[in-house]
Order: sequence, then structure tokens, then C-alpha cells
Amino acid sequence: MPKSEAFTIGVDLTDAGKRLDALVASRIPGYSRSLVIHHIRTGNICVDGAPKKPGYRVRPGERVTGDIPAPEAIGFDPEPIPLQILHEDAHIIVVNKAPGLVVHPAPGHASGTLVNGLFYHCPTIQGVGPRLRPGIVHRLDKDTSGTLVVAKTGNVHQHLAEQFKLRTIKKRYLALVWGELKTDSGTILLPIGRHPIHRKQMSTRARKTRSAETIWKVRQRFDGVTLLEVELKTGRTHQIRVHCAAISHPIVGDSVYGRRRMDKARIRPPRQMLHAWRLGFTHPATGMWVAFESPVPEDMEALIEQLRCEM
Repeated sequence: MPKSEAFTIGVDLTDAGKRLDALVASRIPGYSRSLVIHHIRTGNICVDGAPKKPGYRVRPGERVTGDIPAPEAIGFDPEPIPLQILHEDAHIIVVNKAPGLVVHPAPGHASGTLVNGLFYHCPTIQGVGPRLRPGIVHRLDKDTSGTLVVAKTGNVHQHLAEQFKLRTIKKRYLALVWGELKTDSGTILLPIGRHPIHRKQMSTRARKTRSAETIWKVRQRFDGVTLLEVELKTGRTHQIRVHCAAISHPIVGDSVYGRRRMDKARIRPPRQMLHAWRLGFTHPATGMWVAFESPVPEDMEALIEQLRCEM
């Protein structure tokens, strides 16, 4: 496999006015627009030797050059990564995912993931479900901690996936958000879609959206910060983070959706203070309702205690 892929695109009259990212994505096979945007921002793609923004409008006569590194190999090797297992039987494993732990290998995170640790602990999950996400039925963001269920067989994976699709699985989170909410509970009904410019982000103002519902209630109020218990009725990407930001109460520590608040904040935790506290579902083998809880992680508990002391 080559170490990188070099290319040159001459801009002609038919290309005039096109966005730089759209032009490159249309000319280079196998590269998505989001990947092209990443390489424009990192300086691997330039116009006449100079870096530009993804939305730069190209002009006739310009030369777009790129030297894109080859995709990082995705590894599925077993690794002795410590796992906090809440429950395990012949059908499922329920873990308390640590903050900072990526769920499955992907470009940028080729190893050191939860899946690598699961392969070491339970090699039989290889081949269960999608090839790139073996055993994984649902995901949590890298910096979100908490309860996650993993399937050990194909049939169990299908059963759990169907429960998520039908929205019968109960998901509750704990979240520290900026500001003081006016009421003690509420529901956020705002559709969510891919951000039109920042393609790795989600937005309630996207052109193409899907319905999303988040139910919240106040657990405790602090000075300028509120601890919420949040129930997800849908499972859109970044749903809680996007919805909280949309009502002007972003998650404390969220550097993507709460950056403006972080710039002025008196407390600056290294990650978003969001924890998947409780997960309930019908056990695929027994048909019984089961629920599992993950204790609040140390960094979040320490911040809550700090806020209590400041009251």
C-alpha cells in the first residue's frame, strides 16, 4: 500500500466557482467529502501551493494539489485493556465504558479501543454483527462514560438491534449543563441532522434532519450549573449534546457544542460531563427486563462535589 496518494487538478471554466472540497471529492475516487475537508484543513490539499478553507471557491487556471496519506490500517488485535464489567453471561456483556475510551477501531483510532479489549476478554465476539463494529449494538462518544451492552452472538446482536430500532430500550444519562433552567423538567423536540459545513458535527438547523426527543429533569442546582437526569427517546448522534446546546444549556466541558461557554468558564474539565448512567432492555435469551447502572466516574463526581462546596 502506498504511503500517500499525490494528485493535481487543473481548474477549468466548468469548475469555476465550485467549492474546493466538492471539487476534490468529485475528482478523487474513494474519498468522501468529509475526508477531503479533513485533509484541506490539515494542509494536505492546497491551491497553487497555498492552504485554503474547504469552502474556497476555485478559479480557472488554478492548480489544486494534494498529498493524502494512505488510510491508517484498522486493527482488531486483542489487547489487555482493563474493562469494568457490570454483567456477563453466555449472551451479553455489559460494561461501564471509561471516559476517553473509543468504542471500536476507526481511522485515527486503530487500536486501544473497547473492541480490542473485548477481543482479549472474549475472543468469540469476532464476527458478531458488522465487520467493523463486532459485538457493538450502540455506541458512546469517546469522552462520554457509562453503560454499554455488547452482544456475544449474532442472534443476540439482531435482537438487541431490533430493540434499539423500536425504541423499547430505556437509556438514562446524567449531565452537568451550564446555566440554571427555569423549570424542573421538560422535553426537547428538535430534529437533528448533519451540520451543513462541519460534517463531523450535528445540528438542529441542518437541511436534512430526523426527529429527536430528549426528556430531562433537574437533579440538583448549583451556582451557574445544573445536574440533569436525561432520558433519550431517540438515539441520534450527539443527541444530548446538541439538544442541550440548542436550548442554551450546553454540557459542561463540551469543546464542540459548548465552546463559547468554556471560553468564559470558571471550571474547565477536560471532557464533556456526560455519563450514560442507566440502561434497561429485554434480555434476548430470558425475555426478562434487566437494567444496569454505572457509578458516576471519579472526574465527574469530583466536579459535582466541588460545585456543592461552592454553594
